[in-house]
Amino acid sequence: MENKRLGIYLRVSTLEQSTELQRRELEQFAQARGWQIVQFYEDKATGTNSNRPMLRELMRDARQRKFDVVVCWKLDRFFRSLKDVITTLAEFNELGIEFISLKDHIDLTTASGRLMMHLLAAFAEFEAALIKERVRAGLSNAKAKGVRLGRPSTVDQTQAALLRAQGLTLSQIARQIGCSKAGVYKTLRKSKP
Repeated sequence: MENKRLGIYLRVSTLEQSTELQRRELEQFAQARGWQIVQFYEDKATGTNSNRPMLRELMRDARQRKFDVVVCWKLDRFFRSLKDVITTLAEFNELGIEFISLKDHIDLTTASGRLMMHLLAAFAEFEAALIKERVRAGLSNAKAKGVRLGRPSTVDQTQAALLRAQGLTLSQIARQIGCSKAGVYKTLRKSKP
C-alpha cells in the first residue's frame, strides 16, 4: 500500500465542543494504513458558515498539492450542501486529490467510492433541474394571477411625465429624478396609453 499524505479536516459547531473524538478516530485510520498526516485543519464554527478559516486554508493547501488525500470524519463536518459536496469533490478530482469521509464510508480512493460520487453528482443535477422546473411553474402561476414580477420601479411616473411634457430630454429627467436614463425610458413607455 502506497504511503499517502493526508490533510485532515475537523469541525465542531461551537467553541465549547471538542474535536477530540474525530481526531482520535482519524489518526487511528491513518496509522492503520501507514499514511502520513501532513496537517489537521480544525474549525469551530457552524457548518452553514462558508467562511471557515481552516477550510479556506485546506483548500489553499490542496491547490498547492501539499497532500494526496483529504479525510474528514463525516460529510456534514466538511460540506454545507450537496451542491458544495459536488463542486468541492470535482475540484479535488481536477487536482488529483482523493477524498474519504470515514463515518459515511465514502472512499474515493476506491472504484466503489468513485461510483458513489458519480451517483451523488447525478442526484445533485436532478435536484437542480427540479428546482428550475418549480421556479418556472411558480413564475407562470404568479403571472397568470396578475402578480407583477421583478424589481419595482424607482422612477416616479407622474414626475417623469411632467418633466417630459416640459420638453426635458431623458438624460435631463434622469439627472433631476436621480435614476438611470433607461429607467426613465421604461417608465414613460409604460405610461403611454
